[in-house]
Amino acid sequence: MTHGADNFYRSTQLISEQVRFNNQYRMEIVGNLYVPRNAKPGHAMPAIIVGHPMGAVKEQSADLYAQKLAEQGFVTLAIDQSFWGESAGEPRNVVAPDIYAEAFSAAVDYLGVQPNVDRERIGVLGICGSGSFVISAAKIDPRMKAIATVSMYDMGAANRNALNHSQDLAQRKAVIAAAARQRWVEAEGGPTQYTSGTVHTLDADTHPIQREFYDFYRTPRGEFTPAGSSAELTTHPTLTSNVKFMNFYPFNDIETISPRPMLFIAGDQAHSKEFSEQAYRLAGQPKELLWVKGAGHVDLYDRTDLIPFAALGAFFRESLGQNM
Repeated sequence: MTHGADNFYRSTQLISEQVRFNNQYRMEIVGNLYVPRNAKPGHAMPAIIVGHPMGAVKEQSADLYAQKLAEQGFVTLAIDQSFWGESAGEPRNVVAPDIYAEAFSAAVDYLGVQPNVDRERIGVLGICGSGSFVISAAKIDPRMKAIATVSMYDMGAANRNALNHSQDLAQRKAVIAAAARQRWVEAEGGPTQYTSGTVHTLDADTHPIQREFYDFYRTPRGEFTPAGSSAELTTHPTLTSNVKFMNFYPFNDIETISPRPMLFIAGDQAHSKEFSEQAYRLAGQPKELLWVKGAGHVDLYDRTDLIPFAALGAFFRESLGQNM
C-alpha cells in the first residue's frame, strides 16, 4: 500500500449517484456519477467519462480517477463496461471490442442530455485496456472533445503479438485454434472456459508481471467482486470470445482524431509502455506523452502519490474550455 495506494478513496467534496442508461443495442450500462458539491445551480459543466482496466470494474481505478477529477471541477462518470460489473451483457466476461467502444458513446449520450453538463465539453479517459477502447470510440464519435489514456494496453496488439512482440504467428494460430475447439465444446453443451486475467495464487515461478497484477486484484489493495459475481472469474474473459481482440486495431487511423487533443500517460518503468509510445507516434497533433518517473503499469491504477491528477485536470481544463 505504498506511494499512497488508495483505490477505494471516497471524496467528501462530491455528490455521488449510481446511474443507469442504455447503449445503442439497448443493453444497460451502470455507472457512478460524481458532481462537485460547490457546483453552481443551473451551470452547465464540462464532463469526463472514465473507463476501468480490462477485466476490472468501475470500483477498481475508474472510481478513484473520476473522484479526483470531479474534485477539480468536472462532472465525471465512471462506467462498468458491458459484460462486466453491474452492466448488462450475457454471457458474462465476454470480449466484444465494438460494444466496449459503444459504451463510451452511450455515456456521452447520457451526459449530453443532463442539464448540468455542457454537451460540447465532454472528454474521455481510459485506463489500461480502456485506453484502446476510448481511442476506438473517439475515431467515430467527434462528440468526445478530448481523449486521455493512462497505462494503456492496445488489447488487439497485446493478444496478437504479446508484449514486445514475443508471440509469433504460429503461437497466435495455436491460441485461435484452442478457442475454436472450445466453441465445439460449448456448442455441445460443455462448460464455459475462461482465459488470461490475473492468477489467484503465487508460487516461485509466477512471472513478475503477474505478481504486479496480483498485488492489485487479489489483495485488499484493489480486490473487488460485484454482487452476484464470482471472485474466481474476476478479470478472466471467456476463451471463445477473447480471440475477438485479434481483429481489434484501435490505432489504425488514430491520426483522424486530430485536431482533438490527446494525452498519453504511462510509467517510465511500465511493462506496457510500448503501447503509449506507439499511439503517440501515430496520433495527429495536438498530442502529449507524459512519463511518470519510477512508475510501473499497475502503479498508476491507484498510487495517488504517483498519479499526475493535476496534469490530467489541466489537460481537460485546457481541452474542454476554461469556463468551469
